[in-house]
Amino acid sequence: MTREKFFGRELYLDMLDKRVTSLKDGYRQNIALIGDELVGKTAVLHHFLDSFCDNRIIAVYLEVRPESLEVFAKRFIGVLLYNFLINSGEEMREDLAFLVRASEKYIPKTAGKVKAILAALERRKKNNIFIELLSLLESVNHETGKFCVAIFDEFHNLENLGIKNLYPEWSKLLITQKNTMYIIISSMKQKAKAILSKNLSLLFGNFQVLTMEPFDIKTSGGYLKARLTGLELPAGIRNFIIHFTGGNPFYLGLISAELLKAGKDGPAPADVLEDLLFRPAGILNQKFSNYLKRFMDIPHSQDYTSILYLISEGHNKLNDIAHILRKQKKELAQRVNHLIELDTVSRNGDFLKVNDRVFGFWLRFVYQEKMKSLTFDSRNQNVIFREKIESMIREFLSDAGKSLVERTMEVMHLFTDDTVHLETRRLRLTHFREIKAMEFDNQRIHEAVIARSHDDLWIIAFKRGVLTEEDITDFTRECRKYRHKLQKKIIVSLEDIDANTRLRALEEKVWTWDLNSLNQLFDLFHRSRIISGEKSVTV
Repeated sequence: MTREKFFGRELYLDMLDKRVTSLKDGYRQNIALIGDELVGKTAVLHHFLDSFCDNRIIAVYLEVRPESLEVFAKRFIGVLLYNFLINSGEEMREDLAFLVRASEKYIPKTAGKVKAILAALERRKKNNIFIELLSLLESVNHETGKFCVAIFDEFHNLENLGIKNLYPEWSKLLITQKNTMYIIISSMKQKAKAILSKNLSLLFGNFQVLTMEPFDIKTSGGYLKARLTGLELPAGIRNFIIHFTGGNPFYLGLISAELLKAGKDGPAPADVLEDLLFRPAGILNQKFSNYLKRFMDIPHSQDYTSILYLISEGHNKLNDIAHILRKQKKELAQRVNHLIELDTVSRNGDFLKVNDRVFGFWLRFVYQEKMKSLTFDSRNQNVIFREKIESMIREFLSDAGKSLVERTMEVMHLFTDDTVHLETRRLRLTHFREIKAMEFDNQRIHEAVIARSHDDLWIIAFKRGVLTEEDITDFTRECRKYRHKLQKKIIVSLEDIDANTRLRALEEKVWTWDLNSLNQLFDLFHRSRIISGEKSVTV
C-alpha cells in the first residue's frame, strides 16, 4: 500500500521517517505512540517498516506478549540478529543457534555478549537480563556503525515479565544510549501516560508522545469513497457509517468489507450491523462478549457492567448513575476510576463516555436486551435489535436534514451547568433561559446563535468557508454590540483553521471550534454527529 493510499496517517509516517532518519545524523528522539485499541498504531508501524529502506538502520520490532522473560529475550535476540544479517548474503533461517553462529564473523563482540545472555538464561540467572539485551543495540553500533531502532508494541506489558527495577534501570540506559532509538506503543493510554510522566520522564532521552486519534470526518469520507468504489451507497448512509464508527479505521474497514461482499445489490447497512453485532458468530459480537468477560469474575462485577450500560444509554454522569443504581457515589467512583485506568471509559469534566463507540452501541442494542429478556427468544431479540438499528439510522438521517443552527440550539437546550473540556479549555455548559437564532449583516459570517442566562451570554457564529483573520475581526465587532460582562464568543468553522487565524482569535478572546469540537458536545448528549455542514437529503 502506497503512502497516498494509507489514509489519514501521513502525519505519523512523516514523523517516524523524520525521527529515524535523524538518528544516523546524530539526533536521537525517542517516540511513544499511544491510542485506543484498533485505531491503527501497529498498522502504521508495519507500513513504515515495510517502506523504510536504509542499510544503516536496523529495526527491532517486538510485540510484548504474556510470556516468560526467557522467551522474550530469545525473541529479542532473534529479531536483532535476523535483521542485522538480512543484507549480508547469508542464507537466512529463523533458527536462533544459526543466527548466533552466522553473526560471529561480522559482530564477534556482540555475538559473545549474546552467548553470555543465553548462558545466563540457561542457569536461570535473570538479573539485569533486560538491560543486557538493550545493551546489545549499542554494541552493534560500536562494531558496525549501524544504528538500532527498538520498537516495543504494547510496551506496558514489560511489567509482566518479572524484570526487577524495570524503569529506573531503563531510564539510566535511555540517557547513555546516544545511538539507539526507542519507539514504544501502547493501547493503554492512561497507564502509558502515567509511566511516561513518572517513570520515564527524563531530561535527556525523553519520549515525544504522539497520540493517534480515529480518522476525522474528511478522512473517513475519503476512506469510504475509495473502499466502496462501484457501490452506489447514498451519501446519508455513508455519513451514518462515519457517525456510527466514530472514524475508527478498523470498524470502517470491517463494515466496508461486508458491504462489498455481496456487490452492487449487497445488503443494507442494517443487515451488515446485524451480522456483525447481533449474530452469535458475528465478529464484533464475539469480540465484545470476550471483552466483557474480564469484568465477570471480579468483585463488584455487576457494578461494572451496569455502569458501562448506563453510560452507553446516556446516563453519563456519576450522580445520575448513583441515583439509578441506588448506591453511594463514593463507592461507584472507585469502579469508574478503575474503568478509566483500563481505558474502557474516559472522563470529560462531569461527563463519562465509553471509549469504544461501537462497543457502546453493542452494549445498548445487544447485551442489555439479552440481559433483560425473560424468554431467551433469540428471534424476538433479533427483531428488537433490527428495529432499534433502523430507528437509529432514521433518526440520524432526520437530524442530518436539519440546519447546523437548529441542531446546535437543540443540544444547547440540554445544558444544565455541567463542565467539559473543549480545545484544552474548561467550559461550563450554562443552563440558558433564552436561546435563539440570529443573523449578522455580514456576508462572510452570517448565521449565529445567541444564548442568555442571568450571568452569561454566548454568541456562536458559523463559518462555512475558510475562516480568516478578517472574519475574527468582523465577528468581534458584531459581539461588541452586546454589552454583557460575561460573554463567550465562539466561531464554529466547517474547514480547517490555520495557526495565524487561531492566534488572532486568541488575541480577541474568541473560541474557535471545528466540527470535531462541536461533535464532542453532541456525543456527550447522545445526539447524532454532524458529518456535513450542509443539510442532507434523507433516503
